[in-house]
Amino acid sequence: MSTLRNTKAAEATDASHTAALHTAALDDAAAFKERIAAELDEGRRRSLTYTDIDDDLLVRQHSALMSPLVWDLAHVGNYEELWVLRELAGADPTRPEIDTIYDAFAHPRKDRPNLPLLGPAEARTYIAGVRGRVLDVLEGLGEADLRGADPLRAGGFVFGLVLQHEHQHDETMLATLQLSGRPGLVRDGDLPPGRPGGAEEVFVPAGRFRAGAGADPWAYDNERPAHDADLPAFWIDRHPVTAGAYAAFVEDGGYAEPRWWSPRGWRWRAEQGVTAPLFWWREGHTWWRTRFGRAEPVPADEPVQHVSWYEADAYARWAGKRLPTEAEWEKACGWDPAAGRARAYPWGDAAPGPAHANLGHRASRPAPVGAFPAGASCYGAEQMIGDVWEWTGSWFLPYPGFRGFPYREYSEVFFGRAHRVLRGGSWATHPRAARASFRNWDLPNRRQIFAGFRCARPAPKEEA
Repeated sequence: MSTLRNTKAAEATDASHTAALHTAALDDAAAFKERIAAELDEGRRRSLTYTDIDDDLLVRQHSALMSPLVWDLAHVGNYEELWVLRELAGADPTRPEIDTIYDAFAHPRKDRPNLPLLGPAEARTYIAGVRGRVLDVLEGLGEADLRGADPLRAGGFVFGLVLQHEHQHDETMLATLQLSGRPGLVRDGDLPPGRPGGAEEVFVPAGRFRAGAGADPWAYDNERPAHDADLPAFWIDRHPVTAGAYAAFVEDGGYAEPRWWSPRGWRWRAEQGVTAPLFWWREGHTWWRTRFGRAEPVPADEPVQHVSWYEADAYARWAGKRLPTEAEWEKACGWDPAAGRARAYPWGDAAPGPAHANLGHRASRPAPVGAFPAGASCYGAEQMIGDVWEWTGSWFLPYPGFRGFPYREYSEVFFGRAHRVLRGGSWATHPRAARASFRNWDLPNRRQIFAGFRCARPAPKEEA
């Protein structure tokens, strides 16, 4: 029986910074494993919290865009079994008959309610059994494994893989709970006040910078390899676009004017009858939204969320700007020009703290703009990590020298001119899955995700 099961979840806070974790791996393998176990426990408790609801809500499909919550719950355990127990430890499958059911590529989300899914109680029992065996495997790893050449063992990569995977599904669960329209299922919390005023844009000079993941052993394949990129000078919004600013676009007839929209975006808007961000409606002179089953006025000072790439692109044109490329976004976020190196986060390499960013479901909404001055980048851009995922103008494509690992279906099959890149993470993103180099992607018509954007523009020659 593993001694790691009783590790206090509070230790996970100290383990949230990758550099600290892997320094511990070199110095003390036992402490490193304890910290991984704490993080695994924290993530699992979050999954169980989001699924601690009526069975009817768990098995129901709340939108064709999303799986039933009970599918996500069993899927995270099946993924853990596949990568830790089978691929790493060479164990036989515990329930091979469910592998296809929980293969994310075997069945589209809209079809998953018709599959013979594990029921809520059975799913909880299954993932608990898998987790117990996973902790035994973790405890059995030695320092030679963590320092060795096996890419799944080295640096504990496979545990980072399953941990970040579960965090991502937890965010997906929150999106599903928002679509359910049921009140009382998701907790809220307090956030710091915003700071109105100040510069609307920040300047990023021309020059080379280092893009992509550096030494982080838990970064994904699509973040690699780190490479140099040379960019002309540009301006980028200091904050994400607010709901109040976006409402001005709507009220100016932005959804009725095709010149602001790309041809595909205009067709999408017309076919879907879209007239405002998802979950918005207007009564009199007030914009309202539904947030986790409750109606409330739209806060003008929050970053707008639940907008598609098409909507973000149209707003940017209306504002006389454009969406930043992902390279521009990453440079503005993480590059330290004085030190000539990339930072893990805008503020440096320290783990995200409460003064830096709105992450990890601290509250079930974005923070007002200006709430995190301590989280500013070297160039003065704020709230680039947390609050809302930010659409960029870039397609999801591989970096030069890309090598897929550990499986093609994580990144490689999505490359091309179908998915747009999002950066930065949202209020629902766990800090473990948020960093300056992290790349997210989705189809340009998706609005159920916690996505917003900021704008950019090229610098005139005299400024460059």
